Amino acid sequence: MVETKEIIKETECEFEPKIIGFLCNWCSYAGADLAGTSRVQYPPNIRIVRVMCTGRLDPQLILNTFRYGADGVLIAGCHEGDCHYIGGNYRAYRKYILLKEFVKRMGINEKRLRLEWVSASEGERFAKVVREMVDNIKEIGPSPFGVTITGGVVEDEPEPKI
Repeated sequence: MVETKEIIKETECEFEPKIIGFLCNWCSYAGADLAGTSRVQYPPNIRIVRVMCTGRLDPQLILNTFRYGADGVLIAGCHEGDCHYIGGNYRAYRKYILLKEFVKRMGINEKRLRLEWVSASEGERFAKVVREMVDNIKEIGPSPFGVTITGGVVEDEPEPKI
């Protein structure tokens, strides 16, 4: 017979990934908003950062997101050819290709970084992308980097657990 303590330990130990999503203001953020207002269910593991354009994302920001313990990073922008800033999504794609190779060489599983095109009318698609990403990262496990942040102050510099 399984004791209550064992059940509680199993529940407490279940890994829940922390995903940071950088979403384009004009399309993907509106798609996430549509998912919320339409009451489409998706895991609460994502924290959204609204950016004006994914093409303006600095790769260092993505690397720092991993450095400070994010288990995954989602970059979501306008569909190709629909960028409000003409070619921002093309710039985002070029940066993504380089970043993917860079994180792989650093020993970070490349599945932790994902780029998706989500328009303002695709709330269901946004929810599906988040569900898939959470499932993929649960399979991979926690981030090899970890840091404790208390009151906005970083306590320890992360050491890679590769």
